Amino acid sequence: MQQEASHRQWPLHAGLLLLWFVASFGVVFFARDLQFQFAGWPVAFWFAAQGALLVFIAIVILFARSANRREGPDADFDQAAFALQTRHYHKRFALVVLGILGLLLVLAAAEQWGLHKGWIAGIFLSATLVVYSVIGVYGRTSEAAEYYVAGRRIPGLYNGMATAADWMSAASFISLAGGLYLQGFSGVAGQPGGLAYIVGWTGGFCLVALLVAPYLRRLNLYTVPDYFALRYGGRWPRMIAALAAVLVSFTYVVAQIYGVGLITSRLTGVHFEIGILLGLGGVLVCSFLGGMRAVTWTQAVQYWVMILAFLIPVSWLAYKQVGNPLAPVAYGQQLQKIALLEQNLMHSPLEKQVVVEYARRAQLLERKLQNVEQSLQAERQELRGKLNALGARADDEAANQLRRALAALPRDVAVARERWSHQALDYRERAQPLGGLALHARPFEGDPEGDATQQQLFQTSRLNFLALVFCLMVGTAGLPHLLTRYYTTPTVAETRRSVAWSLVFIALLYVSAPALAVLVKYEVLAHLVGQPFDALPAWMAQWSRDPALLSYADVNGDGILQFAELKIGPDLVMLASPEISGLPYVVSVLVAAGGLAAALSTADGLLLTIGNALAHDVYFKGDSSKAQSMRRVMWSKFALLVVALVAAYVAAQRPAGILYLVAASFSLAGAAFVPAMVLGIFWQGATRVGAIAGMLSGLAVTVYYMLINQPGVRQALDLTGDGLWLGIQPVSAGLFGVVAGLLATLVFSLASNREPPSTS
Repeated sequence: MQQEASHRQWPLHAGLLLLWFVASFGVVFFARDLQFQFAGWPVAFWFAAQGALLVFIAIVILFARSANRREGPDADFDQAAFALQTRHYHKRFALVVLGILGLLLVLAAAEQWGLHKGWIAGIFLSATLVVYSVIGVYGRTSEAAEYYVAGRRIPGLYNGMATAADWMSAASFISLAGGLYLQGFSGVAGQPGGLAYIVGWTGGFCLVALLVAPYLRRLNLYTVPDYFALRYGGRWPRMIAALAAVLVSFTYVVAQIYGVGLITSRLTGVHFEIGILLGLGGVLVCSFLGGMRAVTWTQAVQYWVMILAFLIPVSWLAYKQVGNPLAPVAYGQQLQKIALLEQNLMHSPLEKQVVVEYARRAQLLERKLQNVEQSLQAERQELRGKLNALGARADDEAANQLRRALAALPRDVAVARERWSHQALDYRERAQPLGGLALHARPFEGDPEGDATQQQLFQTSRLNFLALVFCLMVGTAGLPHLLTRYYTTPTVAETRRSVAWSLVFIALLYVSAPALAVLVKYEVLAHLVGQPFDALPAWMAQWSRDPALLSYADVNGDGILQFAELKIGPDLVMLASPEISGLPYVVSVLVAAGGLAAALSTADGLLLTIGNALAHDVYFKGDSSKAQSMRRVMWSKFALLVVALVAAYVAAQRPAGILYLVAASFSLAGAAFVPAMVLGIFWQGATRVGAIAGMLSGLAVTVYYMLINQPGVRQALDLTGDGLWLGIQPVSAGLFGVVAGLLATLVFSLASNREPPSTS
């Protein structure tokens, strides 16, 4: 395990980890005190949106250069041959990317010449899927080393691209900017988020670089459960790690396939369920045929599709609003304008009318919920009475409206209770200033200098923000599909470079997502709110066909759109950004293709991880003999296919939002893997019993906390109160799971008093 090298580097580790901790938690903790302006930016907002990310990149690069220089070149590695092969990769990869750009330009010209939108969408979608499929067919293999780890010969630069694509899932591409639009800096106490996703998802790569990836790569493994089997010995560490990998990855992949269905159905016009199946075909061609070898090169291409799709709309919108296409640099001035518009809305009499109306509707539904059966019968009888009273006019429009209202009533008491409870909660949330949204640039709810209630609200909001950051960071260090990507590089030094490249490529999108959220919010507040309903742009009518993405109604009857009358789903902000920016339709197609690439790339890696865990670790128990090589690969492919179909079925049920599902998987990964993994790397005293206890404890506490705080579970068990510990929301359940796993690993390792097997 090279503990000696680790001991020599401990001052570097300690210093960089201290810097990481200060950038991650120290500055954010005092965010409410750092509200002064610098170069037009609120300092706290700038640091959480960009500054911390720049610090993380510096940490990873500094560590890679220092550690690689200290270890020196690998004597067994042919650097000249590797450089020659890398140049060959450059040429082939450049041709593919230039081909995609050329097709995009041709379609843009064709749009100006009058080519139908359906043809534009069909051609570009088909072309990208064909490229991914050709790579999958070309990379097909039945060799274990190629299928599991791409032959361990992927250059750090390209592995960084592939990792970035694998990492920037549908949550990052589709939902992140929308989540930032809705949640602002930190979200609300009951729904933490906002810039916690930026800090958490990028800061976790410091842990990957400093504590995990190089040490796992040194062992020449195929899967993450391989590490637990090698380090701790015996059957159970591998089995528990494999099942945990399946649980984590399945939760994650459902969100990706949901995104595949959303994008494909939007791009082609087919039903959501058909869109899932179409997109799933693209996933399976790459991961099923070629495994990690095909997936790596597919993901590298997909990265450039998605980054172009993200940067073009946000750059154009920035140029349109402030005259500068460098959105991450320019959007700070819009924050001040948004703050003024928010204050105007909070004091607007028309906005207050909408708030009062939503409160009235919520009260009406709450009264119905007191006796659901009686209320449902009374409403049904009232509508039937009105329909019968029309008599001879039973065929006119009024009668048809009554029939539609009667058909729309809940079919039974259970459906009525669920629907009315959901509507009442929605109305209560919207019966708040700004429709229930937090002030965009304000860190944390409440007031640290207010009354006791406001002070408690502030403390809870800040604690939830920091807890979510912690879970996302630790979860990043434990995600099996991410760590497996670093098995594909030829040397440990190249692995360190690859982590640095990964974060650099990821940063291009992550510094742009907060910019897009701010620019779109300014567009809504300044140019949509206050407009007559009959003068609203055409894109609003198109997107409102799906109420989950966009809905608006004249609640106060004044014919003018108020901010509280508009409800935007988190997935809309990115997907509709070309229409909001006034860009040509071909850019909308590019954005949809980028979202599809984001979902497909992550789904590829996740399904591969699940299939490998089930076949390699559970069925074959890590048997690496050459005689079993082809059988292992075939079983991995079979398991991948079955899991893909099951995940598609679950995604078709439209479960919780993409962002929530992804965040939950990070809590599970952090609690299941990180304590036993990191202690096993840096502490010789960690034992098999301790690892088993740690993994089981971490998983059990995390799953319990998530389930016990689900409204349906609490209602079924007749539990009162919110069930929260320290006010922490269930999305951050990993905080308690990691602590439980760490304590269990330490205590049981010390108690078992057994020496672990050597892995030097």
